[in-house]
Amino acid sequence: MSAVGIRGERDQGQDVRTSNVTAVMAIANVVKTSLGPQGLDKMLVDEIGDVVITNDGATILKQLEIEHPAAKVIVELSQLQDKEVGDGTTSVVVLAAELLKRANELIKIKVHPTTIISGYKLAARQAVKYIQSHLVHKITEDDTEILINAAKTSMNSKVIGPESHIFAKLAVDAVRLIKTQGAISGKPKYPIQSINIVKSHGQSSNQSELIKGYVLQLQRASQQMVTKVKNAKIACLDINLNKFKMQMGVQILVDDPNNLEKIRKKEMDVLKERIHLLLSAGANVILTSKGMDDLANKYLVEAGAIGLRRVPKDHLRRIAKATGAKVITTFANEETGESFDVSSLGEAEEVYEEAIGDNDYIFFKGMKKEQSASIILRGANEMMTDEIERSVHDSLCVVKRTLESGSVVAGGGAVEMALSIYLDDYARTLDTTEQIAVAEFAEALTCIPKILATNAAKDSIDLISKLRVLHSKSQSLQVDEKGFKYSGLDLVKGEVRHNLRHGVLEPTVSKVKALKFATEAAITILRIDDMIKLEPKKEQMPGRH
Repeated sequence: MSAVGIRGERDQGQDVRTSNVTAVMAIANVVKTSLGPQGLDKMLVDEIGDVVITNDGATILKQLEIEHPAAKVIVELSQLQDKEVGDGTTSVVVLAAELLKRANELIKIKVHPTTIISGYKLAARQAVKYIQSHLVHKITEDDTEILINAAKTSMNSKVIGPESHIFAKLAVDAVRLIKTQGAISGKPKYPIQSINIVKSHGQSSNQSELIKGYVLQLQRASQQMVTKVKNAKIACLDINLNKFKMQMGVQILVDDPNNLEKIRKKEMDVLKERIHLLLSAGANVILTSKGMDDLANKYLVEAGAIGLRRVPKDHLRRIAKATGAKVITTFANEETGESFDVSSLGEAEEVYEEAIGDNDYIFFKGMKKEQSASIILRGANEMMTDEIERSVHDSLCVVKRTLESGSVVAGGGAVEMALSIYLDDYARTLDTTEQIAVAEFAEALTCIPKILATNAAKDSIDLISKLRVLHSKSQSLQVDEKGFKYSGLDLVKGEVRHNLRHGVLEPTVSKVKALKFATEAAITILRIDDMIKLEPKKEQMPGRH
């Protein structure tokens, strides 16, 4: 209906809520089937025919072009989980949708949205407390097996699940290589952006390898240059190494034709002097983010140095950081001349070019300043290597989060089931109207193990009942000696097992953030009870006077 004085449509009350819930459920249904180790992949084709085959919740939702405003909140939610944790993007969306659906049912039976919101907030707070006090398993940096199992759990639902033992080790080794001390906190940090992932199709994915060093997908600027330099002194430039030209708008008036040749020669000499500055400082590997022409190549070939041109700026910065070089943007010094300081050079043990598959790559090994790691991924085709990259990225994030937070929880629906029973009991202790919302929150959490079982073609009702019994036992006992609280699903055999012992693990951060984010998103959409869609303003034609 159109409200008085509003140019556009206005929906109110239950209509808006139902429309929002329908939109969110539609989004959740898209990703629902890709949850868990037996989850299926999605093929997304865009308007120009590019195909993406993926299992990653955030990637699927990013590719969908979504109009509905409430559905956009859910897409942003998955992006946030991806950015903060890197894994668990599908489960966070499924959980938020389930919370909303149940809230909508409560509103229909005349429970006020404010009551539901405060109930949900209370439940989420209690759930996070319970995870941290009862369900976490503390680890140290040396628990390699636990780290590998956490990485495997993240990969099991992806295309590289069958090879997860190879890739999990790759991920753990790579993250360990890039350990640095936090400048302020003094705690170890693992900046995964400094792991360079290079894709080269050809061979099987098992042939993927970890390189201790940095790999650039580039060729030398000239094929006559040497292919290998030992004890490399590296200059990182953000300057054009082309024949010197005057800038636009500069005019030179020549009164003597002989001077014309001198000007030409001077232009060439400027470049020669610049290259000489670099070489005399000891540089034998020169990287520039801009051009390097044949004249510059000639001098470098003669000096036995390697030159790389058009190096992307982010790679240039990372190499400079790892080798201890400075990125130089000008040769000018305080006096009027030009100079190059030896302290701006970085060092590496060796730099060499090698072909992998169809492309040439430049390898930097034995960095002076800090270790860097590169992973070379192989695969049958572009789509395969792209999906392997997404899967490996998720696992790197999981290993990073596990190391930084120092604790894991059991996977396979164990945490959700334990929380569901705990919150159900907790709801009975409340004598306010929030009780009903907390109970619904508890029930909503069971949607994760249910979907996991359904996707694995197992009897979800039977499995959930068995899980419920074990977790109830765990919480009613004074001391849980047998570790029932770690009971989760085994989706291959279709039974319930001790998932901590069987190595199905997830970082605690992943679960805690997923709970918080899903609750926040559900509450944000629940608060909406009025939607006004404004009509675009009509442009008035300029009238004739």
